[in-house]
Amino acid sequence: MTWRGSTTTMERVFASLPYLLPLVEVFKYGSFLMTQLPILGVLFLPILPLLKVYYGVRYAGLLVFFALFTLVVRSERIGHFIRFNTMQAILLDISIFLFGILMDLIRLVSIGNFAVTTLSTTVFLGIIAAAIYSVTQSLMGRYAEIPAISDAVHMQVR
Repeated sequence: MTWRGSTTTMERVFASLPYLLPLVEVFKYGSFLMTQLPILGVLFLPILPLLKVYYGVRYAGLLVFFALFTLVVRSERIGHFIRFNTMQAILLDISIFLFGILMDLIRLVSIGNFAVTTLSTTVFLGIIAAAIYSVTQSLMGRYAEIPAISDAVHMQVR
């Protein structure tokens, strides 16, 4: 559903770009699945140069996070559609960060490799599905509604 006016093609493209952030962040949790299904790695071929730069520059994630939040989400000059999708991508990224903390705790307790692999694969597939859905909706000019996350975005972006 499109609210607050119609969107132009450029707005749709710009609204889908922030979803590269969660795709890049979740890449490290898909290593087990990509070794089992190498064809899945083809999905990441277009963003491979971005992955190398992102993981090669220390604190790149933090810089991108704050740049998107301060320059896009908090800017009233940018349309609501772009700000909404940017904030939603940021919240997906925050959920990946929180999952990373959970994984560190699980490794401390040493529950087992099976639990770590299963949780990593589940989060990887969930974020990939959410990002693909959101990009598709954005390119069609619709707001991607992800339960709980979109509700939090609506509270942040007015």
